[in-house]
Amino acid sequence: MTNPRQASAEDLELVALFAGLDTPGVSDAMDKLGVHGQALGIMPLADYPSPVVGPAYTVKYVPASVPAGTVGDFIDEVAAGDVVVIDNDGRTDCTVWGDIMTQYAGLRGIAATVIDGVCRDVNKALADGYPMFSAGRYMRTGKDRVQVESINTTVAIGTVRVAARDIVVADANGVIIVPRARAREVAETARHIEAVEAAIRERIAQGATIGEARAALNYHTLQRKA
Repeated sequence: MTNPRQASAEDLELVALFAGLDTPGVSDAMDKLGVHGQALGIMPLADYPSPVVGPAYTVKYVPASVPAGTVGDFIDEVAAGDVVVIDNDGRTDCTVWGDIMTQYAGLRGIAATVIDGVCRDVNKALADGYPMFSAGRYMRTGKDRVQVESINTTVAIGTVRVAARDIVVADANGVIIVPRARAREVAETARHIEAVEAAIRERIAQGATIGEARAALNYHTLQRKA
């Protein structure tokens, strides 16, 4: 299935800035720059071997009205390479993502899903290798319990605000939200930190103590806010 909605040139450029970076390195850069983006309590469904990076397609869920509104039709509008970011107010009593959504997202080339809430049908996501990050898993459907209130508005994932098209970096360690306007700065800082840490590892491999290597390369100031 070809997704008719494709990433913009700027989306591709910003995503490419984070190639080869992981969430620990990006988190350290965010700390140094004084930018909050670590999504506390949102964990990977599996220990994914490589980071996922993509622009956020945000979705806000609220308690269902009578009659109830839609729950998953928004996915037809998500571009290839996007990360679906769902704010369900951290609810753990009903899900907002299951196996049909997983299958369709995979066919459409959607990069991953991040949920402030729970998912279900996890065996499908695991079998397909579809990256899923959530506050947990639970089998109870969200139909007639929650509904989509808005898409591509600013939402919350834990204590992190997520605007549409912010850059999401997610891996086995968790999820980071990088404000789109700071993406270039964050990526550059993360690469500097990674280079210094690589140099420290090289010195250790050559026989230096950790204390010596860290002191020589100012390790203790790497993540300190400028």
